[in-house]
Amino acid sequence: MGSGVVWSAGMASPSAMNQQEWEFYVIKDKNKLMELSQITPYSSFVKDAPAAIVLCSRKDIIRPEYKDIDCAICTENMLLEMTELGLGGCMIGISPDREKIDRLNKVINISDELDSFTLIPFGYPYIQKEQDDRFDTYRIHYI
Repeated sequence: MGSGVVWSAGMASPSAMNQQEWEFYVIKDKNKLMELSQITPYSSFVKDAPAAIVLCSRKDIIRPEYKDIDCAICTENMLLEMTELGLGGCMIGISPDREKIDRLNKVINISDELDSFTLIPFGYPYIQKEQDDRFDTYRIHYI
């Protein structure tokens, strides 16, 4: 899987004051993927993925109030790049739920200097699904 390009896309993301707080853990170990599938009520399918990314943010940053926004942009860039590469991925929210952050950090032994932000299982999809058209002209306002 062309994952090097995925990290590059994530690291190309803009961030508040250019703090670039992201760190990545790549999980391929089936036992760890099984444990990660129990982190949230919505992560059960992680056990079936060939790999997952845990995106973390460093705690020693200048503007911590923007870390979730910065990491969300990073996640979006990675998901878009995965799609471009023919991969499928899904963002499973972890932050700002402290209980989920602590559980995920413990499962993969994340450094105390980091907080997990999201869990992204990925791989080649079994089926290709058309993207839903969510365009709604009523949500666009002109002034």
